Amino acid sequence: MNRETRLQALSTFLKSKRAKILPETVGFPSGTRRRTPGLRREEVAQLAGVSPTWYTWLEQGRDIKVSASVLDCVAAALQLNDDERKYLYDLALETGHGAILLKEELSEITPSLKRILQELRFCPTIISDRRCQIVGWNHAASHVFLDFEQIPAEQRNMIQLLFTRKEFRRLAGNWEHFVGGFLAIFRAYYGQYVQDEWYDRFINEMKGSHPEFAYLWEQSQVSSAPDVLIEFRHAKGGKMLFHLTSLQVQGNTDLRCSVYTPAPETSTESKLRRLMERND
Repeated sequence: MNRETRLQALSTFLKSKRAKILPETVGFPSGTRRRTPGLRREEVAQLAGVSPTWYTWLEQGRDIKVSASVLDCVAAALQLNDDERKYLYDLALETGHGAILLKEELSEITPSLKRILQELRFCPTIISDRRCQIVGWNHAASHVFLDFEQIPAEQRNMIQLLFTRKEFRRLAGNWEHFVGGFLAIFRAYYGQYVQDEWYDRFINEMKGSHPEFAYLWEQSQVSSAPDVLIEFRHAKGGKMLFHLTSLQVQGNTDLRCSVYTPAPETSTESKLRRLMERND
């Protein structure tokens, strides 16, 4: 992203985090004259030990000088977790990967990853790259989600599929919660690869085509590896509960392995077995 876009993303992020902190939880009176939810800018500045003017400029997305030590104070004031801190630093300090890593071709998975996919027989698993482009999946994923083989490779973007394919909307018991997990990962990549203009093009295209995306994108969290419980209501398999575990694959390809493990003490695995047996 260019400098203007990067600073605007920083501004939006800071505002959203400030709005989510209740004043009384950090020692400020809630009052009745607050025009906006959360903390005021001067209150964040006070907590961070910086001048109100400096923090206002930072939140407004002005091109000002910042340091890691001061950003540490801002991160503490806004109660950021580790992933959110990294996102803040990536945007404010432009520490993301440079153009040398920005390759256009689709990533390929190694034979060892293919073997892992095969071994996770009753755990639907998807492997995606830093743009959430799906580059690998196993048999179980084809049964629970959709047959990715029938989708052209260049169209296998998980974020895009979540908004364009009815199968995903019908599948997720809480579709917004389901989408939110992927958007949290996508936002983490967005901050990490600040020099890749593909993200801005993609986000603008999604906003133009899908109004829901614009809203959910602004509400999205930042997480490099969310671990959540998701309920699926499969048309043929019925209600199934999965734990989503997102794992970063070691190496320089920046691949992610998303594993949906059947929740223990439920009938999910047996339902999945029957589903796969019927369709094979």
